[in-house]
Amino acid sequence: MSDDFPPRAQELIEAGRFIDRRGWVPATSGNFSARLADGRIAITVSGRHKGRLVADDIMLVDADGNSLDDRRPSAETRLHTALYRRYPGTGCVLHPHSPGATLVSRLWPDELILENYELLKALGDIRTHATRVRIPIFPNDQDIDRLAARVDDWLDQHGDTHGYIIASHGFYTWGATVAAALRQVEALEFLFDIESRLHGVKTP
Repeated sequence: MSDDFPPRAQELIEAGRFIDRRGWVPATSGNFSARLADGRIAITVSGRHKGRLVADDIMLVDADGNSLDDRRPSAETRLHTALYRRYPGTGCVLHPHSPGATLVSRLWPDELILENYELLKALGDIRTHATRVRIPIFPNDQDIDRLAARVDDWLDQHGDTHGYIIASHGFYTWGATVAAALRQVEALEFLFDIESRLHGVKTP
């Protein structure tokens, strides 16, 4: 086992508590992962409440998402591994089922544009509010490999983004560290909430 497995697992546990306190992972929804130095991935065990995670709720999978013990990882593990393959610098992927992302996906059919917000500077290496970020919205799909391929196709065609939404489901974001990904979760959910309120104000 990698020496960095215990600290990465603890970071995921703490991230789960933070996200749960804000109501962004109700019931047993959501899944979190962190890549270890040896390429294996620490990920939440399927069906565990993310606000009550303990060490035994974090397991290891290989780079293809195959379990390395007798436990079952999240059903959406291959969405995580697809992001790690695409972005070698990614160290963490977080997937909450937040109200803001869910509502946005009911109001916009295929993408949300975020622009001219100061908080955009919390995303990646953005340095100015005068920025335009496209957040794609994909239809929910129980075929995870097909969904992962759809996300990859969008990224191939449109370039990098800082997250994506699965309609009536939740959103994915990622970062170099657990802390960086968690910062993006918080910033994106704030922006999703503001955009959905603004849309409601403008709708007759």
